[in-house]
Amino acid sequence: MKAIQQKDGQLIWADQEDLIPGIGEILIANRATAVNRADLMQRKGAYPPPPGASPIMGLECAGEVIAVGEGVARYKAGDSVCALLSGGGYAEQVCVPAGQALPMPSGLSFEQAAALPEVYATAYLNLFGEAQLQRTETVLLHAGASGVGTAAIQLCKAFGSDCYVTVGSDDKVSRCIELGAKGGCNRHSAKFVELVPQWTNQQGINVILDPVGGAYLADNVASLALEGRLVLIGLMGGLSADLSLGLLLMKRLHIVGSTLRARTIAAKSRVMSNLEQQVWPKLESGEIKPMVDTVMPIQDIEKAHALIESDVTFGKVVLSIA
Repeated sequence: MKAIQQKDGQLIWADQEDLIPGIGEILIANRATAVNRADLMQRKGAYPPPPGASPIMGLECAGEVIAVGEGVARYKAGDSVCALLSGGGYAEQVCVPAGQALPMPSGLSFEQAAALPEVYATAYLNLFGEAQLQRTETVLLHAGASGVGTAAIQLCKAFGSDCYVTVGSDDKVSRCIELGAKGGCNRHSAKFVELVPQWTNQQGINVILDPVGGAYLADNVASLALEGRLVLIGLMGGLSADLSLGLLLMKRLHIVGSTLRARTIAAKSRVMSNLEQQVWPKLESGEIKPMVDTVMPIQDIEKAHALIESDVTFGKVVLSIA
């Protein structure tokens, strides 16, 4: 098979040994994968794969099963699936525990299906698992135009929670509102902490999903409602910040740090099972849809990474594999 390898700082499409599925795994002939910011971090050495994971980048894929390992009963050769990976997606073949794969939602292309696993697993886990989001509660999504952000907007709308976003342009605010957000803030021209009272009738936000980190911590805490929950899923805005412990106590706030990649196979399989039960029917009905900004051949990986770095995308950048 071929896979993207990193040599002398460059990403190249080169030969690699074929894969063999282990116990409980399926082998997928990969047709599409997607780019996540975690891939860019891994490339820089800042986000190494967990022990035992493939060193190849790529956290999701879609394709056809070509072989199954011992103990796998659900899938057979020829099944179309998409999967959440700990690594290995930038390749023609992928091995993954069967529980981390799901049948592709009917009506979707491989490119659309490849845009689903990582962002919907992340959004669902953190909104409904870590934050225990309840219907009618309010949500603030930072980086609302990202893959996770656009997935979370649709989940909030589908399950009855008003959400608001911060993004990098007025156009992205408009597009997020079209997708289902109730309002938004262009971070270059306004401060979300000043808009939250207006959005929430002075009550504050119940749940904040934040990939930014340090730079937003103080304003996040100030924006939360009584017993609000802040779920931190990234550190794009810094590793540290001052925290008002008084507000934390008075509001009885919860601050949760959350990552998906290093969780156990069993934990990730539970997330995927929840997606199949709660989200897949909404994808098949069209109520929720994959948001794909750009599709390009995997050989154009350098351009794909540059596009993600540019921060102009809305939704996912997908890599097709012929």
